[in-house]
Amino acid sequence: MKQAIIGIFFALMALGWGASAQAGIQGKSLRVTATAYNSVRAQTNDNPSIAAWGDRLKPGMKAIAVSRDLLKMGLTRGTRVKISGLPGEYVVLDKMNKRWSRKIDIYMGTDVRAAKNWGRRKVTITVIKV
Repeated sequence: MKQAIIGIFFALMALGWGASAQAGIQGKSLRVTATAYNSVRAQTNDNPSIAAWGDRLKPGMKAIAVSRDLLKMGLTRGTRVKISGLPGEYVVLDKMNKRWSRKIDIYMGTDVRAAKNWGRRKVTITVIKV
C-alpha cells in the first residue's frame, strides 16, 4: 500500500503537480548572504569539479550553490536567478552544507583570488526561472 501511494505521488509530480509551488517563487526577490567558492580540493572534496547533483562545474560557468533552507523554498537544481551587483543569470547547480541558512555560494572556477576578493556580502537574488 505504501509503495502504491509513493508511486502515485511520483506520477503526479511527473505530470506537473507540485510545479505550481515552485512557480510561486518565480519573480520573487530574497536578501541573502553571498560568498564565493572554487573547484579546488582544499574547498570541496576529492572531485572538486562535480557538484552535489552530479553536474560538472567548469571555469566560466555562472553557477551557485544554495543553502538547504533555500532549496526548501523552491530554489532547486536548475533554478535561474539574478544576483544584485553581478551581470547575467546564475543557475543553481550545487547545494551547501546543512549548517548554512539564507546563503548562496557563487562559483568562481579556479580563481581563488577572485573568490577571496568577493568575500562575504549581502545581495538580493531574484528568481528568473524555476
